[in-house]
Amino acid sequence: MSKVEKISPLVHRITAGNSSVFTGPGTNTYLVGLEEVTVIDPGPALEDHIESIIKSTPNIKQILITHTHLDHSPGVKLLKEKLDIPAYGLITESSKGQDRSLILDKQLEHGQVLTTSEYDLEVVHTPGHASNHLCYILKQEEMIFTGDHIMNGSTVVIAPPDGNMREYLNSLEMLKDYSLEKIAPGHGEVLDQPHTVADWIIGHRLERESKVRKALEDSGKGSADTLVERVYDDVNETLFPIAKWSLESHLIKLFEDGKINKEGKVYFSKK
Repeated sequence: MSKVEKISPLVHRITAGNSSVFTGPGTNTYLVGLEEVTVIDPGPALEDHIESIIKSTPNIKQILITHTHLDHSPGVKLLKEKLDIPAYGLITESSKGQDRSLILDKQLEHGQVLTTSEYDLEVVHTPGHASNHLCYILKQEEMIFTGDHIMNGSTVVIAPPDGNMREYLNSLEMLKDYSLEKIAPGHGEVLDQPHTVADWIIGHRLERESKVRKALEDSGKGSADTLVERVYDDVNETLFPIAKWSLESHLIKLFEDGKINKEGKVYFSKK
Protein backbone atom coordinates (compact mmCIF):
# COMPACT_ATOMS: atom_id res chain seq x y z
CA MET A 1 0.00 0.00 0.00
CA SER A 2 1.22 3.51 -0.83
CA LYS A 3 2.04 5.88 2.02
CA VAL A 4 -0.26 8.80 2.81
CA GLU A 5 1.75 11.98 3.47
CA LYS A 6 0.39 15.16 5.03
CA ILE A 7 1.80 18.16 3.17
CA SER A 8 -0.40 20.94 4.62
CA PRO A 9 -3.34 21.32 7.03
CA LEU A 10 -5.81 20.56 4.23
CA VAL A 11 -3.78 18.40 1.84
CA HIS A 12 -2.47 14.82 1.82
CA ARG A 13 -0.48 13.12 -0.95
CA ILE A 14 -0.23 9.53 -2.15
CA THR A 15 2.36 8.70 -4.82
CA ALA A 16 1.54 5.94 -7.28
CA GLY A 17 4.01 3.12 -7.88
CA ASN A 18 4.63 4.03 -11.51
CA SER A 19 8.10 5.58 -11.34
CA SER A 20 9.84 5.95 -14.72
CA VAL A 21 11.88 8.36 -16.83
CA PHE A 22 8.61 10.19 -17.62
CA THR A 23 7.05 10.14 -14.15
CA GLY A 24 10.05 10.48 -11.83
CA PRO A 25 9.17 8.95 -8.44
CA GLY A 26 5.59 8.37 -9.65
CA THR A 27 2.34 10.28 -10.15
CA ASN A 28 1.16 12.30 -7.16
CA THR A 29 -2.47 11.94 -6.13
CA TYR A 30 -3.67 14.72 -3.83
CA LEU A 31 -6.46 14.49 -1.26
CA VAL A 32 -7.82 17.96 -0.50
CA GLY A 33 -9.97 18.51 2.59
CA LEU A 34 -10.81 16.47 5.65
CA GLU A 35 -14.62 16.18 5.77
CA GLU A 36 -15.38 16.69 2.06
CA VAL A 37 -12.38 15.27 0.26
CA THR A 38 -11.52 16.01 -3.38
CA VAL A 39 -9.14 13.61 -5.13
CA ILE A 40 -6.91 15.33 -7.69
CA ASP A 41 -5.43 12.95 -10.29
CA PRO A 42 -6.11 9.33 -9.25
CA GLY A 43 -3.20 8.41 -11.51
CA PRO A 44 -2.79 5.25 -13.57
CA ALA A 45 -5.15 2.28 -13.33
CA LEU A 46 -3.28 0.55 -10.52
CA GLU A 47 -5.51 -1.39 -8.13
CA ASP A 48 -3.18 -1.02 -5.14
CA HIS A 49 -2.94 2.75 -5.63
CA ILE A 50 -6.73 3.09 -5.84
CA GLU A 51 -7.07 0.98 -2.68
CA SER A 52 -4.61 3.29 -0.92
CA ILE A 53 -6.73 6.30 -1.91
CA ILE A 54 -9.96 4.69 -0.69
CA LYS A 55 -8.49 3.49 2.61
CA SER A 56 -6.98 6.90 3.37
CA THR A 57 -10.36 8.48 4.17
CA PRO A 58 -14.10 7.63 4.13
CA ASN A 59 -14.97 11.17 3.04
CA ILE A 60 -14.11 11.24 -0.68
CA LYS A 61 -16.78 13.26 -2.51
CA GLN A 62 -15.40 14.08 -5.97
CA ILE A 63 -12.52 13.60 -8.42
CA LEU A 64 -10.65 16.23 -10.44
CA ILE A 65 -8.15 15.54 -13.20
CA THR A 66 -5.45 17.87 -14.48
CA HIS A 67 -5.32 16.22 -17.93
CA THR A 68 -5.86 12.90 -19.70
CA HIS A 69 -2.37 11.47 -20.06
CA LEU A 70 -2.26 7.84 -19.00
CA ASP A 71 -0.27 8.39 -15.81
CA HIS A 72 -2.90 10.81 -14.47
CA SER A 73 -6.49 9.92 -15.39
CA PRO A 74 -7.15 6.16 -15.94
CA GLY A 75 -7.49 5.66 -12.18
CA VAL A 76 -10.73 7.66 -12.40
CA LYS A 77 -12.64 4.68 -13.83
CA LEU A 78 -11.59 2.38 -10.99
CA LEU A 79 -12.31 4.97 -8.31
CA LYS A 80 -15.75 5.80 -9.74
CA GLU A 81 -16.66 2.12 -9.90
CA LYS A 82 -15.80 1.62 -6.23
CA LEU A 83 -17.19 4.86 -4.77
CA ASP A 84 -19.84 6.06 -7.27
CA ILE A 85 -18.67 9.69 -7.11
CA PRO A 86 -18.49 12.33 -9.87
CA ALA A 87 -15.36 13.20 -11.84
CA TYR A 88 -14.63 16.58 -13.40
CA GLY A 89 -12.05 17.88 -15.84
CA LEU A 90 -11.74 19.04 -19.43
CA ILE A 91 -11.73 17.22 -22.77
CA THR A 92 -10.68 19.08 -25.93
CA GLU A 93 -10.88 17.99 -29.55
CA SER A 94 -7.21 17.03 -29.76
CA SER A 95 -7.18 15.27 -26.37
CA LYS A 96 -10.39 13.26 -26.57
CA GLY A 97 -8.71 9.99 -27.58
CA GLN A 98 -6.00 9.99 -24.92
CA ASP A 99 -7.90 8.11 -22.19
CA ARG A 100 -10.85 6.25 -23.67
CA SER A 101 -11.80 4.80 -20.28
CA LEU A 102 -12.56 8.25 -18.88
CA ILE A 103 -16.13 9.49 -18.42
CA LEU A 104 -16.50 12.97 -16.96
CA ASP A 105 -19.67 14.03 -15.18
CA LYS A 106 -19.02 17.67 -16.00
CA GLN A 107 -16.57 19.74 -18.03
CA LEU A 108 -14.80 22.50 -16.12
CA GLU A 109 -14.09 26.03 -17.32
CA HIS A 110 -11.25 28.47 -16.66
CA GLY A 111 -12.06 30.67 -13.65
CA GLN A 112 -14.69 28.35 -12.24
CA VAL A 113 -14.56 27.88 -8.45
CA LEU A 114 -15.51 24.59 -6.81
CA THR A 115 -16.71 25.31 -3.29
CA THR A 116 -17.16 23.03 -0.28
CA SER A 117 -17.82 23.83 3.38
CA GLU A 118 -14.06 23.55 4.04
CA TYR A 119 -12.30 25.05 1.02
CA ASP A 120 -12.48 26.51 -2.48
CA LEU A 121 -10.64 25.25 -5.58
CA GLU A 122 -10.24 27.62 -8.54
CA VAL A 123 -9.89 26.11 -12.02
CA VAL A 124 -7.05 27.52 -14.16
CA HIS A 125 -6.81 26.36 -17.80
CA THR A 126 -3.10 25.93 -18.57
CA PRO A 127 -2.67 24.49 -22.08
CA GLY A 128 0.82 23.67 -23.30
CA HIS A 129 1.82 20.24 -22.07
CA ALA A 130 -1.70 19.19 -23.07
CA SER A 131 -4.50 21.22 -24.63
CA ASN A 132 -6.91 20.19 -21.86
CA HIS A 133 -4.53 20.75 -18.95
CA LEU A 134 -6.05 22.30 -15.83
CA CYS A 135 -4.40 23.50 -12.63
CA TYR A 136 -6.32 23.95 -9.39
CA ILE A 137 -5.69 26.61 -6.74
CA LEU A 138 -6.60 25.83 -3.14
CA LYS A 139 -7.60 29.36 -2.17
CA GLN A 140 -7.32 28.89 1.61
CA GLU A 141 -3.64 27.91 1.35
CA GLU A 142 -2.67 29.59 -1.94
CA MET A 143 -1.42 26.21 -3.10
CA ILE A 144 -1.60 25.33 -6.79
CA PHE A 145 -1.85 21.74 -8.02
CA THR A 146 0.03 21.84 -11.31
CA GLY A 147 -0.19 18.30 -12.70
CA ASP A 148 2.37 18.26 -15.51
CA HIS A 149 2.32 22.02 -16.09
CA ILE A 150 5.13 22.33 -13.55
CA MET A 151 7.00 19.29 -12.22
CA ASN A 152 9.78 18.97 -9.67
CA GLY A 153 12.92 17.25 -10.90
CA SER A 154 12.54 17.56 -14.65
CA THR A 155 11.29 19.84 -17.38
CA VAL A 156 7.93 19.17 -18.99
CA VAL A 157 7.69 17.47 -22.38
CA ILE A 158 5.75 19.48 -24.98
CA ALA A 159 4.68 17.02 -27.68
CA PRO A 160 2.81 18.35 -30.74
CA PRO A 161 0.14 18.41 -31.96
CA ASP A 162 -1.72 18.41 -28.60
CA GLY A 163 1.26 20.03 -26.89
CA ASN A 164 2.05 23.62 -27.84
CA MET A 165 5.13 25.60 -26.81
CA ARG A 166 3.60 29.05 -27.25
CA GLU A 167 0.57 28.11 -25.14
CA TYR A 168 2.88 26.59 -22.53
CA LEU A 169 4.91 29.78 -22.14
CA ASN A 170 1.76 31.90 -22.04
CA SER A 171 0.21 29.65 -19.40
CA LEU A 172 3.32 29.91 -17.24
CA GLU A 173 3.26 33.70 -17.55
CA MET A 174 -0.43 33.73 -16.57
CA LEU A 175 0.30 32.00 -13.24
CA LYS A 176 2.06 35.15 -12.09
CA ASP A 177 -1.34 36.88 -12.02
CA TYR A 178 -2.39 34.71 -9.07
CA SER A 179 -1.45 34.93 -5.41
CA LEU A 180 0.44 31.67 -4.81
CA GLU A 181 2.58 30.31 -1.98
CA LYS A 182 3.21 26.66 -2.89
CA ILE A 183 3.27 24.38 -5.94
CA ALA A 184 2.02 20.81 -5.50
CA PRO A 185 3.26 19.17 -8.73
CA GLY A 186 2.07 16.00 -10.41
CA HIS A 187 5.56 14.54 -9.95
CA GLY A 188 8.09 15.28 -7.22
CA GLU A 189 8.07 17.34 -4.02
CA VAL A 190 6.26 20.56 -3.14
CA LEU A 191 7.93 23.71 -4.48
CA ASP A 192 8.14 27.17 -2.88
CA GLN A 193 8.07 30.57 -4.63
CA PRO A 194 5.73 29.67 -7.52
CA HIS A 195 6.31 32.91 -9.45
CA THR A 196 10.07 32.47 -9.32
CA VAL A 197 9.70 28.88 -10.50
CA ALA A 198 7.52 30.00 -13.42
CA ASP A 199 10.06 32.67 -14.40
CA TRP A 200 12.89 30.11 -14.30
CA ILE A 201 11.03 27.70 -16.58
CA ILE A 202 10.17 30.47 -19.04
CA GLY A 203 13.81 31.55 -19.11
CA HIS A 204 14.99 27.96 -19.58
CA ARG A 205 12.61 27.42 -22.50
CA LEU A 206 13.64 30.65 -24.20
CA GLU A 207 17.32 29.68 -23.83
CA ARG A 208 16.51 26.37 -25.50
CA GLU A 209 14.67 28.24 -28.25
CA SER A 210 17.80 30.35 -28.85
CA LYS A 211 19.85 27.15 -29.18
CA VAL A 212 17.38 25.83 -31.75
CA ARG A 213 17.66 29.00 -33.80
CA LYS A 214 21.48 29.03 -33.55
CA ALA A 215 21.67 25.36 -34.59
CA LEU A 216 19.58 26.14 -37.67
CA GLU A 217 21.73 29.13 -38.53
CA ASP A 218 24.87 27.01 -38.28
CA SER A 219 23.52 24.14 -40.37
CA GLY A 220 21.27 26.12 -42.72
CA LYS A 221 18.46 23.59 -42.42
CA GLY A 222 17.32 20.75 -40.22
CA SER A 223 14.60 18.85 -38.42
CA ALA A 224 14.05 17.58 -34.90
CA ASP A 225 15.90 14.41 -35.86
CA THR A 226 19.01 16.19 -37.17
CA LEU A 227 19.15 19.02 -34.64
CA VAL A 228 18.52 17.18 -31.37
CA GLU A 229 22.16 16.28 -30.68
CA ARG A 230 23.28 19.90 -30.96
CA VAL A 231 20.30 21.53 -29.21
CA TYR A 232 20.25 19.03 -26.33
CA ASP A 233 23.99 18.57 -25.94
CA ASP A 234 23.53 19.04 -22.17
CA VAL A 235 21.35 15.93 -21.67
CA ASN A 236 22.07 12.21 -21.90
CA GLU A 237 21.59 10.90 -25.43
CA THR A 238 19.22 8.22 -24.13
CA LEU A 239 16.73 11.09 -23.63
CA PHE A 240 16.99 12.32 -27.23
CA PRO A 241 13.80 10.49 -28.38
CA ILE A 242 11.86 12.38 -25.70
CA ALA A 243 13.68 15.67 -26.32
CA LYS A 244 12.75 15.57 -30.01
CA TRP A 245 9.10 16.16 -29.13
CA SER A 246 9.84 19.44 -27.37
CA LEU A 247 12.36 20.37 -30.06
CA GLU A 248 9.65 19.98 -32.71
CA SER A 249 7.40 22.22 -30.64
CA HIS A 250 10.14 24.88 -30.50
CA LEU A 251 10.55 24.67 -34.28
CA ILE A 252 6.81 25.08 -34.82
CA LYS A 253 6.76 28.16 -32.58
CA LEU A 254 9.75 29.74 -34.34
CA PHE A 255 8.11 29.12 -37.72
CA GLU A 256 4.82 30.63 -36.54
CA ASP A 257 6.75 33.61 -35.18
CA GLY A 258 8.20 34.15 -38.66
CA LYS A 259 11.76 33.61 -37.44
CA ILE A 260 12.51 30.52 -39.56
CA ASN A 261 11.20 29.00 -42.78
CA LYS A 262 9.80 25.54 -43.51
CA GLU A 263 9.39 23.26 -46.51
CA GLY A 264 7.67 19.97 -45.81
CA LYS A 265 9.19 18.62 -42.59
CA VAL A 266 12.46 20.52 -42.98
CA TYR A 267 13.10 23.89 -41.34
CA PHE A 268 15.45 26.58 -42.71
CA SER A 269 17.14 29.53 -41.10
CA LYS A 270 16.14 32.98 -42.31
CA LYS A 271 19.08 34.79 -43.83
